[in-house]
Amino acid sequence: MNVWLHIRHSRTVRVAAALLSSAALAACGSQHAEGARDSAPTTSFTEQGVTVTLSVSDWHASKGTLTAVFTPERKGFHLYSTDLPAGGVEGVGRPTAMAVTGPLRADGRLAASAEPRSITVPGVETPVPVYPDGPVTTTLPVRADGNGDATVLIGYASCSMQDGCTIPVSDRPVHLHVTGDRATFSPH
Repeated sequence: MNVWLHIRHSRTVRVAAALLSSAALAACGSQHAEGARDSAPTTSFTEQGVTVTLSVSDWHASKGTLTAVFTPERKGFHLYSTDLPAGGVEGVGRPTAMAVTGPLRADGRLAASAEPRSITVPGVETPVPVYPDGPVTTTLPVRADGNGDATVLIGYASCSMQDGCTIPVSDRPVHLHVTGDRATFSPH
């Protein structure tokens, strides 16, 4: 088995294991209300070829961490760096972004699990920073200044060197209810 096939197979096995673990945890959580209360609140949506899974973790004394996993649906697609300017580079690309409104405030910078690399795009003189193809996890430390309904605003664009880019997603709202002792996603 060549190295690339091994890496792809290994990634597929890890994703399948994570999905099975999530399903098992969900089943256990529905049977045991106390265990469900201890799990991290999660929600997801798919738009413009990318599935975004959001979760809240480590929520204590009105502080916690928002995590967003951006997973392109098609092989060979990457996301743009969180450091890309809002208008892209020479109009190309949109940054991977997560912002909060309402009683929720960012308590630090958005961080990504992957290191960006620069690519050259035809017709653009300046290199464009992107993440490697595939999923990217971002984290944002947050704090609540009070109780109530907050909104997480998600932005991204995915692209492939062979197949072009998807339409950018800007300020896609996800609703969250926060109190001093918990943060939960609101139904759509």
